[in-house]
Order: sequence, then C-alpha cells, then structure tokens
Amino acid sequence: MLFSRVHGLPVLTPGGADRLGTVRALTVDAASRTVTHVRVRRGRLRGEIVLALGAVEAAGPDGLVVRPPDGGPSGAPPHHDLLGSRVLTECGEERGTVLDAAFDPADGRIEAVLTTFGEVPGDRLLGLGDHALVVRSGRAHHL
Repeated sequence: MLFSRVHGLPVLTPGGADRLGTVRALTVDAASRTVTHVRVRRGRLRGEIVLALGAVEAAGPDGLVVRPPDGGPSGAPPHHDLLGSRVLTECGEERGTVLDAAFDPADGRIEAVLTTFGEVPGDRLLGLGDHALVVRSGRAHHL
C-alpha cells in the first residue's frame, strides 16, 4: 500500500459504528524499517489521536478499520514526516526528496521509498529525523 493512498482515508471502528476521523500521517521507525503508528485527524477542533499499527484490523482503498482507542497513554514516538523529506546517504550525499513509500499494512514493513532520484529498497533505511531520511548508499563508505 502506498503512503499517498492512505493519507486522508476514513478511519472507522469495526462494523462502521463510529468514524474516528481521517488518516493524517503514518509514523515511521526507519531503524526497524516499519510503520509504527497511524495519526488520525479527528476534526478541526477535536485534535488528533495516535494509534499503534497493531490497532488496525483492516486496510483498503475505502478506509482503515481500527480497534477503538482505550484512552490510555499511546506511547507514540516523535513523528517526522517521511513524505517530502530530504534524502541523504550515510556519507552525506544528496539523494533527492521522498515522493512516496510502499509498505505492507499487515506488519508495517517498508518495502520501498520512491524518491526524485528513483526507488530506494526499504532495507537501506537507516534513520528519519527533522532534517532528512538517511539511507545506506549501497557502496563502500568514503574515507
């Protein structure tokens, strides 16, 4: 599933009983190469809730079905937007900007990141912060 296709999807409880909001963003742990949380916009004045990816029971082109939040602490890590991030290698070489990313909604594994320079396999992700997405260059390190 592509990040761009998930953004803005409705987030529903099982049976469609309640609409929690819409997907605002996905939180990525680049070191483990996985999507860890879904950030749900509840409305203009109602703020945002953060759900662990494990709360997602089903994902498709029409929306996400999630177990309702229990109101406890989410324990969500800090969020850095993957889409639009600058891409750098571990040697500091510029590798474009993130356009999109493909992930497996069942386990959150990042399969590939599409950049303005081409596709980067998910197994080359090293870190994501405010400044950039850092990827392994795939060749010998510079001295």
